Amino acid sequence: MKIEVLGTGCSKCKRLEERTHEALEEMGVTAEVVKVEEIDQIVEYGVFKTPGFVVDGEVKASGKVLTVKEIKKLLS
Repeated sequence: MKIEVLGTGCSKCKRLEERTHEALEEMGVTAEVVKVEEIDQIVEYGVFKTPGFVVDGEVKASGKVLTVKEIKKLLS
C-alpha cells in the first residue's frame, strides 16, 4: 500500500503525516508513506485544498486534517 500526504509543508500537512504513521502503527500495517510537496503533483490529483490524503493513487480526502480514527477507517 502506498499512502501519499499532499501538502506544501504547512503544519496541517505535517500533522496529517504524523497521524498517518500513528494509525498504521496502531493497525499493525506496513505501508509506504510519501510526502508530496510539489504543487504540480498535488494539482494532478485534483486537490486544491491541502492537506490531501491519497491511498494507492486514489484521493480519499482533501482540505482536512483527518483524525487517527478516520485514517484507520479509510485504510481498513
